[in-house]
Amino acid sequence: MGERAERGEPERDAAREERRRQFAAAAREERPDLALLCLLIGAEADPALDEAGIDAAQIELDRFAGLLPYAPAGSAAGRPAHNGPEVWARNLAALLGTQEGFGGSAADYRRLESSLLHQVLRRRRGLPILLSVVWMEVARRAGAPVYGVALPGHFVIGLGDPGGRHVLADPFAGGRPLTDQDAAMIVAGASGAALSPGMLAPAGPLEVVQRILNNIRAWARARPEHGAVHLWALELALLLPSHPARLRHERAQLLVERGDFLAGAAELEEYARVLEPVQPAAATALRREAGAARARLN
Repeated sequence: MGERAERGEPERDAAREERRRQFAAAAREERPDLALLCLLIGAEADPALDEAGIDAAQIELDRFAGLLPYAPAGSAAGRPAHNGPEVWARNLAALLGTQEGFGGSAADYRRLESSLLHQVLRRRRGLPILLSVVWMEVARRAGAPVYGVALPGHFVIGLGDPGGRHVLADPFAGGRPLTDQDAAMIVAGASGAALSPGMLAPAGPLEVVQRILNNIRAWARARPEHGAVHLWALELALLLPSHPARLRHERAQLLVERGDFLAGAAELEEYARVLEPVQPAAATALRREAGAARARLN
């Protein structure tokens, strides 16, 4: 009953292991390659996305960057052009939002493809965070001072100096510039909280990747038939250098739900071992949970 006779499965397993090794190594680089990490997430969902497909996606980002002027036009007549954040924002919106048609709508939240960079590049549609990745990667390649801003419930980008002159833009809305009042309304609508300076701090590449994987987990959790997606999103999150310990508990519970009782029990016991020194009562509860999982084999 547990035989794995499907043709080509060992090769697929080996390819997946190599992708995950590459993902873990890329996440530990001094300057993680955000586009590569996002594309490796895409390859987990779409095994047909091979090395050539990943290279093609990077080349597409390079192509967009080549269409964005190094010294953007837009200064007043008679004055030299400059690379101010407002000009960068305007030219990015003109290129990616208007000319190339990148943007999003409520329907995009229902599609897994909206969280996969190679599909976002193909469809020109995606979640705010993936569209922001496109904006950031194109802007970065063109030399713009760009960073991600992880507002609660809605990811946007910043251009310029986070602590000084800067402008926020919303790639989900085609690159629309955002005032502080706009950002405050987004935060209030998503969390009921007031906008604080910390919410406008630049989000690092690994923070962006973790948030993308969180989105994929949430998408799959709402669709129990996609437990396999939930599992690989968890396993990639666990490969990041820093991740919440509770993800191990979530993975263990998912394994049990999917009928892999022994693996789930083993993961619960390992998580209990980690928790024992600081939360002995929680560790005891986890061991009981592991025992219950093993009992389901009888």
